[in-house]
Amino acid sequence: MHAVPSQNDPVEPDEEKGRRAGADLAVLSLSKAFGGVHAVEDLTFHIRAGAIHAVIGPNGAGKTTLFNLITGLYQPDRGEVLLDGQPIQGMAPERLARRGMSRTFQNLQVCMNMSAVENVMLGRHLHLKRNFLAALLRWPSLRRSEQACREKARELLRFVGCEAYLEAEASAMPYGALKRLEIARALATEPGILLLDEPAAGLNSAETAALERLVVRIADQGVTVVLVEHDMKLVMAISHQVLVLDYGRKLAEGTPEEVRHNPDVIAAYLGG
Repeated sequence: MHAVPSQNDPVEPDEEKGRRAGADLAVLSLSKAFGGVHAVEDLTFHIRAGAIHAVIGPNGAGKTTLFNLITGLYQPDRGEVLLDGQPIQGMAPERLARRGMSRTFQNLQVCMNMSAVENVMLGRHLHLKRNFLAALLRWPSLRRSEQACREKARELLRFVGCEAYLEAEASAMPYGALKRLEIARALATEPGILLLDEPAAGLNSAETAALERLVVRIADQGVTVVLVEHDMKLVMAISHQVLVLDYGRKLAEGTPEEVRHNPDVIAAYLGG
């Protein structure tokens, strides 16, 4: 969720509400079809504030489509998405960012021609003073705001474990560090809910272990975390609740232990 809002795009009064830590999310009878094929069909579930909630399922189960519906990239055919009890389905991503929703993507969305710090600073656009005259005259207040933004970006890089890359160009960073960089940029919006799309994809075992600790630290700060992930060891280790999708429909939902022993889940994954 890194779209930069227009200079004249007003922030509606209630759009600041989602920034508080621990946003609550509800999906009600959500459906989306492409060319007659149901990617998501009549899906209902609830994510409590502050929880780590995983969405799993075989390839083609509708996981990323669900994320795209929640985060405003797709318009649903039917159903509702509620953030802290307020309907947000079909809302533009930049408005959702103001309400406290942020996400990462399966494929890295990092600006390789910028530094690590500058990438994270992009995520701070909601908290910067956007004053054309001040920018034109380089007023001291603007310089102070920019410096504070840069220091916050450095702080977030340390938080995600990228302290070794504070002065690095993104193009010089290894893949695992770039994944954490993208999380830092998502956190820069100060979200109440963070959606991570396959954050462990392409990571080695040490990097995955570091990611596991990071996700827990984020949730410990009160941020609701929703992740799509294929690494079942990671999912079962950190999730409070797990939602299992199969062909766009809910196959099962419950604690990791409940899902682990669900016969329908076992059959779907093993082809029974």
